[in-house]
Amino acid sequence: MRAIPLAPIASLAAVALLATGCGQGLLGGGDGGDTAKTNEPIVLGMLIPQSGSEAAIGPYMSNAAQLAVDEINAKGGVLGRKLELKTADDACDAQSAAAGANKLVTEGVDVSVGGYCSGATLPTLPIFGKSNIPMIIPAANSQELVDQKLKHVFLINGTGTQQAGAAEKWMTKQGAKSVALMHDNTSYSKDIALRTKTLLDAPGGPDTALVEAVTPKESDYSANITNVLAKKPDFVYWTGYFQEGGLIARQLRQAGYKGSIMVGDGSVSPKLVEIAGPEAAEGVYATMTQTPDTLEGAEGWIEAYKKKFGAEPGPYSNQAYDAVRLAAEAVGKAGGTDGAKVISALEAIDGFQMFSGPLKFTPEHTLSNGGFQILVVKDGKITLQDSLK
Repeated sequence: MRAIPLAPIASLAAVALLATGCGQGLLGGGDGGDTAKTNEPIVLGMLIPQSGSEAAIGPYMSNAAQLAVDEINAKGGVLGRKLELKTADDACDAQSAAAGANKLVTEGVDVSVGGYCSGATLPTLPIFGKSNIPMIIPAANSQELVDQKLKHVFLINGTGTQQAGAAEKWMTKQGAKSVALMHDNTSYSKDIALRTKTLLDAPGGPDTALVEAVTPKESDYSANITNVLAKKPDFVYWTGYFQEGGLIARQLRQAGYKGSIMVGDGSVSPKLVEIAGPEAAEGVYATMTQTPDTLEGAEGWIEAYKKKFGAEPGPYSNQAYDAVRLAAEAVGKAGGTDGAKVISALEAIDGFQMFSGPLKFTPEHTLSNGGFQILVVKDGKITLQDSLK
């Protein structure tokens, strides 16, 4: 995603103004056809991992979403109604996610603004779809989500196809000759690995040394590491999550691997460095869309987050914040919470300012530019290496 120019987000007030002032009648009265709900809040539902191996990501997303809700409510809400955020735990697990989605539907959510793990998000698509609830997905980005071709589903993170393209571009730029791809067999991870392989198999770039699938939630990946090292790759790309990514990076280095290591966006977390250890994590690359640390001119927004929650924002905080703002914009444009009207409003969005830049969805309800960039672990911190612009 492109960085917002300094001027639009030079202060938190500018962001808040965007959050509440872009939609037709966003702050005005009127029920937009939702007469029975005029005095009721507009309920946003957010499925996030609050337990399990990816639980560290949950607070980043829910806190940022709540920040957006509070800012919009402080300016009068949407169509004279306040926003309310309800969260549910998907544990990054399909069964838990389905249960959480059903819970949110029962609680009467009007728009879904969650979704981190693609494998957990996929089974929720028909659940929200059956109730005609629009889904603005801030993080989950497997191409399988797009391939469902569902009218109520919108992605505001770059897709697996776009991430694979960024990975191949960086490997080629780095002069890689042979690449080992490692995934965990989940929808998200396997999708990126196989799409990257397709690009590597084209003439002119690095070769694929092997595609190695691992079993998630293990503690010892030595057998997988042995398989990788036997092929002598000069680049290893792990496309799964940070729990396994940290272990794999550490065990690769312990086994004597001297080549480049790169991880996908599901591994971008301070936890990756913690699990791998600072020495093994140093120099590890990552394919990732914008994080709070790589946003130009977002100092005011970051300070507001820290003041409210007493902690730094992390990966997917900015996307979760924008998901709420976009939901509010669409409801305002639709004149109410009727699902079909909100979906039409989302499809018609043209130029709505997000952290990633002005928004206009493709016909597939994805970003026209995934905005993937290359991060690197430097002195224990994950920082920007190359914007790939």
